[in-house]
Amino acid sequence: MRIEMPYEAEWIIDNIRSHGYEAFIVGGCVRDAVLGRIPGDWDITTSAKPEQVKEIFGKTVDTGLKHGTVTIIKHGSGYEVTTYRIDGEYLDGRHPETVEFTPDLREDLKRRDFTINAMAYSHETGIVDEFEGMEDLKRRVIRCVGCAKDRFTEDALRILRAVRFAAQLDFVIEDETYKAIAEIAPNLVHVSKERIQVELTKLLLSDHPEKIWMVDATGIAEYVTPGFTEVFERELESRNSMDPLKECWAGIVALPADKSHRWAGFLRHMTAEQAVKILRGLKLDNDTIGNVKNMITAFQAPLAVDKVEIRRLLSRVTEYQFLGAMQLKKLDGDETVPGILRLFEEIKEAGDCVSLKQLAVNGGDLLAKGLEKGKQIGDGLMYLLNLVLEKPELNKKDILLEKINQFKKK
Repeated sequence: MRIEMPYEAEWIIDNIRSHGYEAFIVGGCVRDAVLGRIPGDWDITTSAKPEQVKEIFGKTVDTGLKHGTVTIIKHGSGYEVTTYRIDGEYLDGRHPETVEFTPDLREDLKRRDFTINAMAYSHETGIVDEFEGMEDLKRRVIRCVGCAKDRFTEDALRILRAVRFAAQLDFVIEDETYKAIAEIAPNLVHVSKERIQVELTKLLLSDHPEKIWMVDATGIAEYVTPGFTEVFERELESRNSMDPLKECWAGIVALPADKSHRWAGFLRHMTAEQAVKILRGLKLDNDTIGNVKNMITAFQAPLAVDKVEIRRLLSRVTEYQFLGAMQLKKLDGDETVPGILRLFEEIKEAGDCVSLKQLAVNGGDLLAKGLEKGKQIGDGLMYLLNLVLEKPELNKKDILLEKINQFKKK
């Protein structure tokens, strides 16, 4: 088959080949192109050594010279070009201590994680498939190149990558590879929490986030971060079926594919505090943590189909967080959600005040009325906001300034 690659990648390969070296696109881009998916990156592998690549292109970026990688910028996009290499020992369970450049493409492909990622391609040769990656794509299987235990011992992050690819591609993990995951799972202690989080987030953002169950079934969960196993235990306690783990998160694929919604969907039956602890342990960004915390808090709180209650909730969370919480309620079969959303739209259309920013008065107005700076003004504004949340028609400057006199008498 012929793979259509970006002009820039083709230009780089042609330039390298014109100087007498081999060059191919390699790895995930070949896999995705064969599957009809749009590759995120177009990585290139070559028999040329880094200094030879630099000489061919002149202006390059040294992104990983130790491991033979040079980045070439063309039309604003970066393309990584890596020399064929043989990896030395992985003493830290993550990175090779040394690399040895080789003129043999097969040796380079042999060091890669899974057969579906160990294929190369050029227009001249077609697909180079030394380890039956094409067959595994047809069978929809994740299988390690060579001995699975060796591949996972070399780099423990591959354990999570196997599960993530199974979710992204809706593949199954081959038996020997699956057994090796369970055996080598303790080596995840060598992987940074940030890298673990990236893989789990990609899994949750995939088309099959429900496959997060495999993280527990393979024994990975206890090495993720403190409290992570409790997520699975909580779900198992609340379900009574033949295969509860596989059913737990079947619905979260319906949530928007962003970090906040998917993590909130996964953690929704934990307390907000437990969810925050897990996400902080995984080094997620503060915006996502804040969103998940408020979504879960709002999801778990009782909410009547009542405008006053809805306005009160909207005063404590953003609209994005409110809608996320409603989607979580809907996920768990809450039949009040349509009514709540109908009233929410009416609140928005009416322009009801639900925040201090929307109040018809501000701190300067209360200062002019004789309130003291700091706590008294803050308390005064909250007093007025609570009045307006109950009765939106009170949100007029003259009415609120009159009401603040009552507050001053308290």
